[in-house]
This record gives sequence, C-alpha cells and structure tokens, in this order.
Amino acid sequence: MTDLDQMKTDLLASIGDADLVRLEAVRVAALGKSGSVTGLLKTLGGMSPEQRQVEGPRIQGLREAVAGAIAARRAMLERADLDRRLASETLDMTLPVDAAPMGTIHPVSQVMDELAEIFADLGFAVATGPEIEDDWHNFTALNIPETHPARAMHDTFYLKEPRAAEGGQNPPPDGDGFADAAGRAKHMVLRTHTSPVQIRAMQAAGGDKPIRIIAPGRTYRSDSDATHTPMFHQVEGLVIDKGITLGHLKWTLETFLKAFFERDDVVLRLRPSYFPFTEPSAEVDVGFSIVNGKRVIGGAEGWMEVLGSGMVHPEVMIAGGYDPDEWQGFAFGCGIDRLAMLKYGMDDLRAFFDGDVRWLKHYGFAALDVPTLSGGVGA
Repeated sequence: MTDLDQMKTDLLASIGDADLVRLEAVRVAALGKSGSVTGLLKTLGGMSPEQRQVEGPRIQGLREAVAGAIAARRAMLERADLDRRLASETLDMTLPVDAAPMGTIHPVSQVMDELAEIFADLGFAVATGPEIEDDWHNFTALNIPETHPARAMHDTFYLKEPRAAEGGQNPPPDGDGFADAAGRAKHMVLRTHTSPVQIRAMQAAGGDKPIRIIAPGRTYRSDSDATHTPMFHQVEGLVIDKGITLGHLKWTLETFLKAFFERDDVVLRLRPSYFPFTEPSAEVDVGFSIVNGKRVIGGAEGWMEVLGSGMVHPEVMIAGGYDPDEWQGFAFGCGIDRLAMLKYGMDDLRAFFDGDVRWLKHYGFAALDVPTLSGGVGA
C-alpha cells in the first residue's frame, strides 16, 4: 500500500509550508470528519482480520505522524507570532499614568499622623477615650467646679437624661455610662476637650507608674465661625513622673514645634495664664515672619498663640490616683485643625468639613505620603 507513503509525504510537505490559516485547512482535509486519513480509518471495519493486522498499524501511524506534524507546526508558528508581537509591542514603564488617583488623605488625618510620628520619637504613646463622656471625667476630675462657665449650655452639648424607670427609680448601671455604681443617673456630654483621657490614663496606670501619652481625637463645643466649628480635633499631651518641671515642658514643646513646622528658627514665648486643670498655667506663643504678605511660622516679627499648657494641678493628680507630693507632671493641648491651617496655609476652618472635592484635591495628600522623621513629616 505504497499510496499511504505517498499520502504521508504529500501531507507532511503541505504542513511544513502552511501558515496558521492554511494549517487548519490541511488538518480538516486530513483528520476532519470527512478527511482523507479519517476515511482510511473507516475502511478497517471492512477488512479481514489478517488485512486489518497489517494495514491497521500503517494507517494509525499515518494519522499519528500527520497529527504530530500539525501540532509541532502550530506551536512553532504561534511562538514566532508571539516573538514578533513582543518585539513590536513595547511598554515604557517610566511613563506616568494617564490619571492621578481620585482619593486624597485629609489634612487633619495627615497632621494626626505627623503628631504621632513626632511624639513616638520622644517616647510618647497614643491614648484614646470615649467621645461621649460623663461630667465627672469631663469637668469635675479636671478641677472644673459646677459653677465654672465652661459647663454652660452655650459651650457644652449635653445629652438628654435617660428617663427614670417605673416607681421613680433611676436606671440601673448597665455599662452604658448613663448610671454610676449606685444606680444614680450621670450627666453625659459630648466631650469638650481631650483632657478626660488624662484622667483615664492616670487611673489605668494605678497611680504608681510614669506616663507619657498624647491623646488626639474629636471634641465638641457649641460654637461656629471662620476659626471655630461645633466639632473639631484636639491633641492632648500628658507627662507624669518624679522631678518634672516647667523646663521639661518648654523643651518638649520646642522640640515638637520645630519638628512639626520643620524649621530650626521656631521661637516660643510662654505667657502666664489660667486653666483649671494646671497650676501654673501658660499660653504658648510661637514667633512668625511676614513672607509675601502672609504669616509664616519662624522668626520673631510677631507672636501667635498656638497652644495652652501647664503643670498638672494637684487636685487633678489626686483625681487620677497620684500623690502630688511624690509625682509631678505637665500637660498641653492644641487644636489639630489650627496646626494644619498654620502649616499648610488654609484660611477658613469651615472648609475642613464642607466635603468640597476641589478643596480636598488641592490640600489633600497622596495615599503614599506617609510622614516619617527621616523623610520629613510634611512629605
């Protein structure tokens, strides 16, 4: 059956010269349902056992040779096509992307990260506390008496008192913060400052351990204008140890402000003041210069108040569980929103909370602008 040898020679020659389109036509003509090789396979059923034993292997060998040649030719052609496309379809990875990411980091979030980075380098931990506080932590423990103006309704948001249970009984203590251990209803407020975190930190320390914390977070007061909003952000700092003096306070504030504003010519001025929870108390002014008609932190052409500070009042130490005859401490606090305004040149505090996408694109930070002391907290 020399016709098989000739068929094999002709088919392999056609396969060797074919492109991908022609190769598919050869495959169908040889191995398809009506193909020439398929037709030979169908003749095996009509042969005698002796013929089938001789011709069967030859026909199967032809089929396998043609199928193998087609597969090899297809792989070679596809590999050549891929190589050709890889050589021509280059991609320049150094080109910038077409569109910048839409989202940005809010300046307040950025400044919070910067504060945490700076004070972590000074050995401070970050502490948090509830935004809904009882009046003891928010006022009484901080040496703010019931007659103090800070408790007035026009400054403080008071929560509605829970209604008494049947029979005139006050609600039992259930962990929601609205009742004390004796079952008496407590006055609850939206915290007016982050200072209650000081009390909670001192109580958690047990009155016998040094403390170095900052407490950033949201605070609430009934006030609204270009420099005040009903909700704003504060950061509180507290150090408790033995032998603490005003000198430690001044050095800490100088180091913090120089690192935050990234200038070595930051000058501080402490003015005597009054805060119920510190004694003595001091307002802290920072020097500024006029550059292109705007105030720039640094130098001493003028003074601007940036934060309040002082030595922790003995009554506050006692409320926190510390013996003021053995332990001393200092505290300070400032508005995070105000720090952001001073550093990044924003004029109106209300824009912080408007949700204007244009403002956020202009003043926001890229997601990868993570502040580090080595790379710059204002990166």
